[in-house]
Amino acid sequence: MQAQQYQQQRQKFAAVFLAFIFILAAVDNAEAGKKEKPEKKVKKSDCGEWQWSVCVPTSGDCGLGTREGTRTGAECKQTMKTQRCKIPCNWKKQFGAECKYQFQAWGECDLNTALKTRTGSLKRALHNAECQKTVTISKPCGKLTKPKPQESKKKKKEGKKQEKMLD
Repeated sequence: MQAQQYQQQRQKFAAVFLAFIFILAAVDNAEAGKKEKPEKKVKKSDCGEWQWSVCVPTSGDCGLGTREGTRTGAECKQTMKTQRCKIPCNWKKQFGAECKYQFQAWGECDLNTALKTRTGSLKRALHNAECQKTVTISKPCGKLTKPKPQESKKKKKEGKKQEKMLD
C-alpha cells in the first residue's frame, strides 16, 4: 500500500513539474514573440506660437466674426489660419471688444464738469488681447434738482383738502 501511495505521489509530482515547465516555455515564447517597438520620437516643431489678431465682426460692432492667426517657422505646414469668434454685444467697446472690466459704482457728480465717473479693473481678456489694467469712464450727471422740503408737500395736500371741503 505504501508503494502504491509513493508511486501516486511521484506521478503527481511529475505531472506538476511537467505543467510548470510547459507554462514556463509558453511565457518565454510569448515574450520572445513580442517585438520591441522603438520609442516614438517626439517631433519637436520649429513652429512658433500662434499669434491671433483681434476679432473682426462680420457685420456691425458685435456678434459673430473672424480672427486670423499666424505663426513663424521654416518647416511649418500651416503658417496662417482663420478662426471664428464672437464679440459680446454688451461689452464696453471703447476699451476693446476683447477686454472685460469689472466697474465700481458711479461716483458723485462733479459740479464743475457736470460729469460723474467710475473706474473699472480688468476682469478678463480674450485671446491674449492687450488690455489696460484699469479704465475710467464718465457720463453726464442727471438733472440736478434741489430736494423740496416735505413741509411744502404737506401744505399743498392740506390746501387741496380744504378746497375740496369748500366745494
